[in-house]
This record gives sequence, structure tokens and C-alpha cells, in this order.
Amino acid sequence: MESKIEVLSTVKVKKSPDLYKVVTELNKTLKTKDVMFGLALDDHDENTMIFTIYKT
Repeated sequence: MESKIEVLSTVKVKKSPDLYKVVTELNKTLKTKDVMFGLALDDHDENTMIFTIYKT
């Protein structure tokens, strides 16, 4: 069985040390709604993070 993950939305935001807590809570709260949230550092700007919403 193959799982396909689709990117629904991506936005760049200013780096914040607590933003990962928001992403964790979103993932825990909405895991039954077939969505997943990701957070990564921007490779080109150390002061920017990339927030992504996925459909699972």
C-alpha cells in the first residue's frame, strides 16, 4: 500500500524559537483530519523558517 503525501500550502515565516510547539500541537490535534504540518529552516536564510501543510 502506497502512501501519497500532497503539499497543500507553504509559507515562509520569521524564525521563532517556539514555533515548533505550535506545529507539534497542530499535528497532535488534527492527526485524524488527514493533514500534517511541517517546519524547516530555510537553506538560504538563517532567520527564516518554512511552514508547510500536507494532506496525508
